[in-house]
Amino acid sequence: MTPFDGMTETSTCEQVFLDDVVTGLGRAPKSLSPKYFYDSVGSELFDAICDLPEYYVTRTETAILEEHAGAIADELGVCRLVEPGAGSSTKTRLLLRALGERCTEYVPVDIAGDHLERSAATLRTELPWLRVTPLAGDFSVDLAVPAASGDERTVIYFPGSTLGNFDPEDARRLLARFARAAGQGGSVLVGIDLKKDPQLLHAAYNDAQGVTAAFNKNVLRRMNDELGADVDLDAFHHYAFYAPNEGRIEMHLVSAKPQTLHVGSHAFELGAGESICTERSYKYDVAGAAEVANAVGLRLRRTWLDAAQRFAVLLFDA
Repeated sequence: MTPFDGMTETSTCEQVFLDDVVTGLGRAPKSLSPKYFYDSVGSELFDAICDLPEYYVTRTETAILEEHAGAIADELGVCRLVEPGAGSSTKTRLLLRALGERCTEYVPVDIAGDHLERSAATLRTELPWLRVTPLAGDFSVDLAVPAASGDERTVIYFPGSTLGNFDPEDARRLLARFARAAGQGGSVLVGIDLKKDPQLLHAAYNDAQGVTAAFNKNVLRRMNDELGADVDLDAFHHYAFYAPNEGRIEMHLVSAKPQTLHVGSHAFELGAGESICTERSYKYDVAGAAEVANAVGLRLRRTWLDAAQRFAVLLFDA
């Protein structure tokens, strides 16, 4: 993983994007990776989702941090904080302020390079004492964090329940990558969306304002803008539901009619009602999350919960 460096990086990213789209649409059933929701537009849409009344996740996690940031900071001690998928680093500010100068460096990592640089510049203004070193890249493929400059421990901070977007085996591989990046004596701090009333989950992914629908369709818009595809966004419906047996939310784009999508030199046929799965969001209990982490050598040290036990922040030692 390297800092964003213009056309070479852009061209490489577009080729990977194209390859992944061709592979995903060639599957049965069809799928696209949720990481492609995120460019500058997608990141702004997700920030808007976090403010929606139906979307309890950000409010609940923020409340946990507001109440326990001091205790979490004391557990972390002197460290540098690395945040894969940082976005706007909104919740992270609470932790960074609690850490104060005990945080020697903050390394936000995000696939949307332009959005990342803007967020980093804002953070430097808000917290002028903090060293901010943004890295643009895909943490789901690699997390090549440079070595620390001193003796401080590395903490991988992964808030927002993003771990749930990975199937269980992929979640284990991701946590193993985080453990390697944290290194000897390091830690991994993870946000986990807990299992709960399916009606709450359904509302969170089907908001009345349609922001989540626009976020879901952003992958199609990106295909048109970046890959020269000819997708009619109005010919797809946003569809999200909770599958209780699998313990996950599934988000789909459902074709409203028979159609052919052209992406590069490839053509893909979709029937009316056929879907493209764009996200699976697994929900855990604390014991289940600890079991996944234990499989890759991470040991649960502390747990912080909200009063309704909708969300958990878990600290693992590598």
